[in-house]
Amino acid sequence: QVQLVESGGGSVQSGGSLSLSCAASGFILSNFAMGWFREAPGEEREGVACITADRDRSWYADSVKGRFTISRDNAKDTIYLQMKSLKPEDTAVYYCATEWDNRIDRDGCAFDYWNEGIQVTVSS
Repeated sequence: QVQLVESGGGSVQSGGSLSLSCAASGFILSNFAMGWFREAPGEEREGVACITADRDRSWYADSVKGRFTISRDNAKDTIYLQMKSLKPEDTAVYYCATEWDNRIDRDGCAFDYWNEGIQVTVSS
């Protein structure tokens, strides 16, 4: 059974930092691209970042470039999202997701699978 369990969310003031983790199980993480997307109330889903299986390529939404960093540790079956200089508009539920084709195009990843997500709240 494929599982993706996010941790590290919470509340922070504008300008602060948070680091999200996603522990994967039920599949071979090292074979697939992984990433994060977010959903805020009343907003469309937004891809945030993704990274290929062997870490040779990554992609970021323009809204987070220079502030967020995605990484992965295939030996630990875990991916990470380090978020700095957070803004109130970063407030959303963040989802860890798989990209089974291990492909990143100019618009990011076409995510195939995700679980419950985790709340990130940035106050002004």
